[in-house]
Amino acid sequence: MNVPLYQSTTYAFKDIDGENKYDYSRSLNPTREYLEDQIACLEDAKHGFAYASGSAAIHAVFTLFKPGDHIVVSKNIYGGTFRLINDYLKNLDIEFTQVDTQDLADVESAIKPNTKAIYFETIDNPFMKVTSVKHIAEIAHKHGVFTIVDNTFLTPYLQQALNLGADIVIHSATKYLGGHSDVIAGLVVTNNEEVADKLYFCQNAVGGILAPEDCMLVIRGIKTLSVRLDRHIQNAQKVLQYLDSKTDEIKHIYYPGRAGDETDEIARNELKGYGGVITFELNDNVDPKAFVNSPELIWLAVSLGSVESLIELPYYMTHAELPVEERNKVGITPQLVRLSVGLEDPEDLIADFEQAFAKAKKLTAVESAK
Repeated sequence: MNVPLYQSTTYAFKDIDGENKYDYSRSLNPTREYLEDQIACLEDAKHGFAYASGSAAIHAVFTLFKPGDHIVVSKNIYGGTFRLINDYLKNLDIEFTQVDTQDLADVESAIKPNTKAIYFETIDNPFMKVTSVKHIAEIAHKHGVFTIVDNTFLTPYLQQALNLGADIVIHSATKYLGGHSDVIAGLVVTNNEEVADKLYFCQNAVGGILAPEDCMLVIRGIKTLSVRLDRHIQNAQKVLQYLDSKTDEIKHIYYPGRAGDETDEIARNELKGYGGVITFELNDNVDPKAFVNSPELIWLAVSLGSVESLIELPYYMTHAELPVEERNKVGITPQLVRLSVGLEDPEDLIADFEQAFAKAKKLTAVESAK
């Protein structure tokens, strides 16, 4: 019922001339191989690869490119990805152009003769706007470039991006796939044989592999993925209803599929569901730091997709790597809150929010009185 945990670093040969599938665990490990086959199956892909973190997986994909290459990137991306691009890959003379991937004309106009790929998050972080994999893939393939999708927020349960035209799909398995805040992991899938060969070479040569014990934790998490995500989504809907009622405290709520969301049609056509992350902007009468410091059930922490609910301020936490001017340009203000809704009783979450709002508004009132 459970795949064995192979902790061997090396494997005995039967004889010097015989073929041996396994020789050294950096190159191939049976437990890691099971996870890689598992994510490939879930994504309807031919090839899967497991890395030591989501960032390691993203780095592995970017090793496909060489100095002088150009990549079109979504303007709203995870702060760690921005750091990798801006502080590391640019030093290797790989060129990047950031665009609004919801604006297809903007995407296509950014493509140059040396463009090799379009990279984006299907649901952008933190504003939860949906980019059409199908439409971006059509543009990419028209110009002979790769479509690379970070689908961490959705997982293959809510979207199989390869079937919509993506060439490479990346997951931070630390999030929903692992699901229990106890493993750091990254996964990549592709149907492209040449890409797969290069990803394996990088995995083996650079060595950013996922350890067998960590593979087991992701395998464990995937067993309950559908059940957990269904509950994440149900809880998110109930929390959204509550947040909608807080018109005095909240200026705007960001979540896919809501009335007036310009990406709603894409979401309905390409996604099975929208996940459990909600972002909202507080009005000035709520102290944002006091608000996120006040919950007693919800954890103040980065990351998302775990059984526990997590809350954070992107301006100071997940997106602090972005320069202030960049944060301001994309709308990441100190009042912006990102919530990853967990599996707790939603009424308990709502009660926790209610007392947090009361404390944060009271503190604001006291400060104003001074």
